[in-house]
Amino acid sequence: MNAFEMNLDGLVGPTHNYAGLSYGNIASKSNQAAVSNPKEAAKQGLQKMKALADMGFKQGILLPHERPAIWALKSLGYSGSDADILAKVAKENPAILSAISSASCMWTANAGTVSPSADTTDGRVHFTAANLNAKFHRSIEHETTTRMLQSIFRDERHFAHHPALPAIDYFGDEGAANHTRFCAGYGLPGVEFFVYGKEAFNESRPAPTRFPARQTLEASQAIARLHGLTDEHVVYAQQKPETIDAGVFHNDVIAVGNGNVLFYHQEAFVDTDRVLEELNRKLTGADLISVCVPTAEVSVHDAVRSYLFNSQLLSQPDGSMTLIVPGECREIPAVSDYLDRLIGMTDNPINEVQVFDLKQSMNNGGGPACLRLRVALNETEFAAMHSGIIMTDALYGTLNDWVDRHYRDRLTQADLADPQLLIESRNALDELTRLTGVGSIYPFQL
Repeated sequence: MNAFEMNLDGLVGPTHNYAGLSYGNIASKSNQAAVSNPKEAAKQGLQKMKALADMGFKQGILLPHERPAIWALKSLGYSGSDADILAKVAKENPAILSAISSASCMWTANAGTVSPSADTTDGRVHFTAANLNAKFHRSIEHETTTRMLQSIFRDERHFAHHPALPAIDYFGDEGAANHTRFCAGYGLPGVEFFVYGKEAFNESRPAPTRFPARQTLEASQAIARLHGLTDEHVVYAQQKPETIDAGVFHNDVIAVGNGNVLFYHQEAFVDTDRVLEELNRKLTGADLISVCVPTAEVSVHDAVRSYLFNSQLLSQPDGSMTLIVPGECREIPAVSDYLDRLIGMTDNPINEVQVFDLKQSMNNGGGPACLRLRVALNETEFAAMHSGIIMTDALYGTLNDWVDRHYRDRLTQADLADPQLLIESRNALDELTRLTGVGSIYPFQL
């Protein structure tokens, strides 16, 4: 049966702002308090989605979450009308207001981990929403994420959903930002590659000292068990602690994979030779092609600034691959020069680079790979999913019109306390659930 990879991109929400909430994410901290443009951010994301759909790739959307999250403030003891609550938190603790207003769910690589049916013991596609417990503003996402994924992939004959792991440091889980699948074909059994920052229950093992390790080995192992993955379908690798301390907060900032190709930086992993050997040994039906970018050609600093590895690696029908990169990759000479050399190499299938303007997302530390969750499906599973979120010409036009009617083109931190912003956001999301047919998934709708 034919199978393919589908990308589900996060539609940027109406409260997209620059609060600098993500310690360890250099771009996020560098643009703290800058003025954002939610309308432009949403349209930049939509343009990338439509372009990939036009190229023949399966493309869908995941909806923004309810923000500001009044329900989260109520759980922290705030009471009164919505306007009163916003006023209180803005006066008493504006940092909390910024956190519960974040549009960070746009980066759906963190939405969860997905294991295709070809890998799982029960032959279903498995989803586990990420607990994202390293950051408060992201830790409040998983319940809505789970409801959304359950609505889109609701047929229990084909899809299985798991709640997020316990929200404690020992089981910190950042979703597909630290998970890659390698395979000879999307419908064939593959190797699921889990990259972690530390071993939570073994403090004698290396760990970063400057920035937190957001993913633990124990969390990755738990997800593999929940998804029914056997040892021959799993490889674990530790991210280099020094690289995390250099601002590489997720594996998808230093490596990206697709099919039988791993595109990675020299400083990505601990014990790289062992990792490559195990991946190649467990990959059936193809040999692993590893494309290493040497530090001498692209420094870790330039890799982080450009988000070279936070790119999408996509398979074309002829077996070649296209790398989708942000515009910043052409603004940094060392990275741009490397990309020119890469597409001229004959020892790997990456022969095309396409550049997209994602400046609004990049300013907050999220590139093309951050914006998408990958789901490998066969034709039967694709037919069983909810079709209202699949990108088409009609949906693209509908969503652009929706953004024009509901989004602001300028947002500051002070605007987050405006009760009207909450009303605008809820009205927009309520309409969006009807336009896409996803149904009631938001706390204000339940």
